Amino acid sequence: MKFRPLHDRVVVRRIEEDDRTRGGIIIPDTAKEKPQQGEIIAVGPGAPDEKGHVQPLDVKAGDLVLFGKWSGTEVKLDGEDLLIMKESDILGVLEGAAVKKKKAA
Repeated sequence: MKFRPLHDRVVVRRIEEDDRTRGGIIIPDTAKEKPQQGEIIAVGPGAPDEKGHVQPLDVKAGDLVLFGKWSGTEVKLDGEDLLIMKESDILGVLEGAAVKKKKAA
């Protein structure tokens, strides 16, 4: 299924953090916090300004971003947990960072 967000919304896939600390201690799932980093999967065309002109978004698909802990709406598309949020919920873009791929279960 293809999903296209509207206006200034983006679709984000959370990037899972490591299961271990630097010292090698395994962190159980119940003690983990939800990651606040993600990869942008899709972006909307932008929001119209006061004059009706569409302002394009500053982010694009493939960008790694930081967002607030409670940002976005969690949805499940094609069996994958994703977030839909407004561009204003994104705190910043991580430049030069590599995406950690999720381990296949």
